[in-house]
Amino acid sequence: MEAGVGSRAEAGAAPGASRGWNSSGSSAQLLAASPFHLDLWFYFTLQNWVLDFGRPIAMIIFPLEWFPLNKPSAGDYFHMAYNVITPFLLLKLIERSPRTLPRSMVHVSIITFVMGASIHLVGDSVNHRLIFSGYQHHLSVRENPVIRNLRPQTLIDSFELLYYYDEYLGHSMWYIPFFLILFIYFTGCFTPAARRGRMPLAALLLVGPSSLYYWYLVTEGQIFILYIFTFFAMMALVMHQRRKGLVLDSNGLFLFLSFIITLLLIAAWVGWLWNDKILRKKYPGVIYIPEPWAFYTLHMNNLHQGAS
Repeated sequence: MEAGVGSRAEAGAAPGASRGWNSSGSSAQLLAASPFHLDLWFYFTLQNWVLDFGRPIAMIIFPLEWFPLNKPSAGDYFHMAYNVITPFLLLKLIERSPRTLPRSMVHVSIITFVMGASIHLVGDSVNHRLIFSGYQHHLSVRENPVIRNLRPQTLIDSFELLYYYDEYLGHSMWYIPFFLILFIYFTGCFTPAARRGRMPLAALLLVGPSSLYYWYLVTEGQIFILYIFTFFAMMALVMHQRRKGLVLDSNGLFLFLSFIITLLLIAAWVGWLWNDKILRKKYPGVIYIPEPWAFYTLHMNNLHQGAS
């Protein structure tokens, strides 16, 4: 990758060569309004919905005869594809930034992202396969009927370790670099106010699916603090750059608007489930944001079993 980056930097006449990693670009180039990256944002949103949100759905839909419990599920293969495609798309976004961005930080973030997502792949695979054995996601590990009677008792500790790798270590190493890369990219999405343009129709159409996915990511991943700090950092940067006469370009507006709508969706989700006593028991902290899959196993799954 180092060689490839160097060759691109040397090819000054190539399209986009003065952006991304090239540190010799003029200030006019750095402040030029970048066109909306419809291809990358579309692929990014599509693969997030299909490969991330669709993982547990694929695991449930496809019959166990095709993917037995002692083998990877269809959702696991979705996760493997996500772990490859997402870092690639993030790198392409960074390359298209009109501002010189810290290469080493991006590389370390991508490596950590892949490692965290891979740790999560293993833990999440086992935890979701436990659903077929009666595991209930709205309960803690030790309170689950299929876990609490295990013998010897040390087996429960092993399942709690698995849950830790899935929900804490895996999520942290996955999402922290993910939001860091998005923020690094966001720092390059500013242009002089005189060159301010409108968001294209395609960007407006993508805002809804993008915001809804970030809602799922924040609630299911239990990363509200990470999300809200990233959002506040974006707001602070926008206000700081406005004093310099700089405003967001169409890519920055798309990302910023997606985060704003995500916050509204999270508020609506929390308000809807505010008085749910069972979910309150699982999420007893100050920040009460239930996971969608916990809601599903508690309410929707019971409705499906009752109907059958």
